[in-house]
Amino acid sequence: MTNSPAIEVLDLQRSFGDTKAVQGVSFEVRQGEIFSLLGPNGAGKTTTISMLSCLLRPDGGDAQVMGHSIREDPMGVKSVLGFVPQEIALYEDLTARENLTFWGKMYGLRGGALKARVEEVLDVIGLRDRAKERVGKYSGGMKRRVNIGVALLHKPQIIYMDEPTVGIDPQSRRNIVDSVVTLKDQGMTVLYTTHYMEEAQELSDQIGIMDHGKMIASGTHDQLVKLVGGQTRIDLTLNMEAGAVLEDWRAVEGVTQVSAEDGLVTVLVDDSNAVLPRLFDVTNRLAARITSVDILEPNLEAVFLHLTGRALRD
Repeated sequence: MTNSPAIEVLDLQRSFGDTKAVQGVSFEVRQGEIFSLLGPNGAGKTTTISMLSCLLRPDGGDAQVMGHSIREDPMGVKSVLGFVPQEIALYEDLTARENLTFWGKMYGLRGGALKARVEEVLDVIGLRDRAKERVGKYSGGMKRRVNIGVALLHKPQIIYMDEPTVGIDPQSRRNIVDSVVTLKDQGMTVLYTTHYMEEAQELSDQIGIMDHGKMIASGTHDQLVKLVGGQTRIDLTLNMEAGAVLEDWRAVEGVTQVSAEDGLVTVLVDDSNAVLPRLFDVTNRLAARITSVDILEPNLEAVFLHLTGRALRD
C-alpha cells in the first residue's frame, strides 16, 4: 500500500435551483486512510459523496478517484469503488445470502467465485449465522450491515459510506464502526460521512468539517483541535466562595486562564494530568476543599463552535 492520493477533489460545486448545496469543496484522501466528512444535516456531505460516486454531475470542479475523473471517466470511477448509501437498497423478501448473491451477479460475479465471495462478505459483516433469514425480519442495524456487504462484493479499492449509522441502536453502531476499522486494516480507503462527532473522532485519520456547502476546515483531529488552542477545560466547585482561590490558581504553573460564574470555576490548562494535583495542593493550603471536578478535553464540537459560532448539533 502506498501513501499516494486515492481521491483528489478540486473545487466541486453543485446547486439545486437557487440553493448552493456544495460551494467549491476541495480535499484529498490518501490510500489506506479513513477520511470523514463531518457536519450537520444539510451541510452538503451527501451531495458531495453523490458527485464522487458519479450519481450527480457537478456544476463545476472535478475529482480524481484512483486516477479516474468523475467528469471524463465515470465508469472507471465506479469500477474501483463501493458505495453504501443512506437508504437501504435490499430486497426484504430475500435472505441476506440471496441479496448478496443477487447483487454479486449485478457486479458480474458468477459460479464458485460468487459463492465464495458471498460467504467471505457474510463473515466480514458478522451475519453468517443469520444468512438464511429474510432481510425483512432484520433490525435496522443488521440491514445496514448487509448494505455494507453489498458494497464490498467486488473487492473495491475505495468504499464510500454515507451516514451508515443513522437511526440504529448503539450495539449495531458499534459493530459498523468496528467493521470500518477492519476495512482500513485490510488496506481499504474509506470516505465516511457523519454528523456524529464521536464517530469522526474515533475513526478518522483525516477529518473535513463541512457547513453550508463549504469545507470550513480539514486535517487530523489534533490539527483541528489546535484551532481552538488545544487546551483542556476543568470545571470545579468548592465548599466556599470561589473568589478565595482564584488569584492563587492563576499563579499555578500550566494554568492559562481562570474564571468563575455562579459558583463554578473554569480553569484552562495545557495538561490536566500535571495541573490538577497542583490545584488540589493550593486549595489544601488555603483550607478549602474541591467538591467536584469535570475535565473536558478539547474536541470537534469545540472546533465547530469556534468556526461557526454554533454547536454541531444545532
